[in-house]
Amino acid sequence: MNLFDNTLRDGGNVVGHGFSLELTESMVRGLLKAGIVDIELGNCKGLGAYEQAGATKAPRDEEYFEVLKPYLPKGRIGMFMLAKCANAEKVKAAAAAGLNFLRVGANASDGKGSLEAVRMVKEAGLICRYSLMKAYVSTPEELAAEAKMLQDAGVDKITIMDSAGTMFPSDATAYVTALKKAVSIPVGFHGHSNLGLSQANALAAVTAGADEIDCGLLGMARSAGNCATELAAATLKKEGYLQDVDLYSLLDYLDQELIPAMVPYGYHVAVNPTDLMLGLAGCHSNFLPMFRKVAEEEGVSLLKLIADVSAIDRKNPPESLLREVAGKLKA
Repeated sequence: MNLFDNTLRDGGNVVGHGFSLELTESMVRGLLKAGIVDIELGNCKGLGAYEQAGATKAPRDEEYFEVLKPYLPKGRIGMFMLAKCANAEKVKAAAAAGLNFLRVGANASDGKGSLEAVRMVKEAGLICRYSLMKAYVSTPEELAAEAKMLQDAGVDKITIMDSAGTMFPSDATAYVTALKKAVSIPVGFHGHSNLGLSQANALAAVTAGADEIDCGLLGMARSAGNCATELAAATLKKEGYLQDVDLYSLLDYLDQELIPAMVPYGYHVAVNPTDLMLGLAGCHSNFLPMFRKVAEEEGVSLLKLIADVSAIDRKNPPESLLREVAGKLKA
C-alpha cells in the first residue's frame, strides 16, 4: 500500500493552474526525501491543457519536463491527462522526457470514450493510470464493470475519485470492495474534504483493500482540498502501513520550507505539523509550552520530543522526563 501525492497537480488549483518551477522542484525533493516516490504533477488541468484548455496560469508542460530531469530516476513521476485532451504528440513528448506514467481522466461511465487515450499512452511505452472521476455518479457495481473494461483495454492502475467530496466511509468501502473483486490491477482512492471526511474515507478505503491513497501536502487541491499527505502518512503508519515513509522528514519539510513558501499565497494550513503530532502521540496541547521550552533549550526536535515523551507518559509528563528524553535524543 502506498501514497500517491497529487499536490503538484490537483494542488496547483490553489495558485492558478500549476505551481512555479521552483515550488515544483522543492516539493519533489521534499517528497522523495521522505520516501514518497509516486508523484503526479504539472498543470492542474493536465497534459496539453495549457494550449488546449487555456490553462495558462502555470509553466508549460515542456518547462516541467526540464525541471524534472534530475529527479525522474528517483521516483515514479508522471502527469494527468484528460481523455478529451489526449494528443499523440504530447503523449510522445511525455515519454521522451522520461515520465513514468500518464493518468487518463474521465467521468465515471465515460470509459469507452477514453480508450483512444489509453491506447496512446500504452503505445508510447508509459504506464497508464486511469481516474474514474465523479465515481459517485455510478453504483459500485457499475463502476466495477467499467474498471474491468478499462483493465482489459490496457490500464495498469485505476483510481476511484470522490471528486465532490460527497462520500462517507461506508461508500469508500463499498466502491473499493466492488473494484477489488472485479479487477486484478491496483485500485486507488482519491477523496476530497468537502464534508471533512477525506481522511476517514482514506482509512476506510485501505481497510477495504485499496492499494493506494491519493493525497496532497497540507491538503492542497481543488475546492475543499484532498486528504492531506502528512495526515495520511501519520495515520496509516500508525496502522502498520508505509514503513518506507519518513514522517519526521516530511513534517520538517512542511514546517521549514513549504508552509513558509505558501504564506504569500494566503494558504491556510488546517492542521500544522505540531498539532498533528499532538494528536498522533496523544499529547494534550496544555503541555505544549513546556515541550517548546525544553526542545529549544536542549536543541532537540520538538516533534520527536512530543512523540517519545508521550510514549512514556501521556497523562501528566513532568519536565524532568522531558529533560531525560531530550538527553537521549541528543546522544
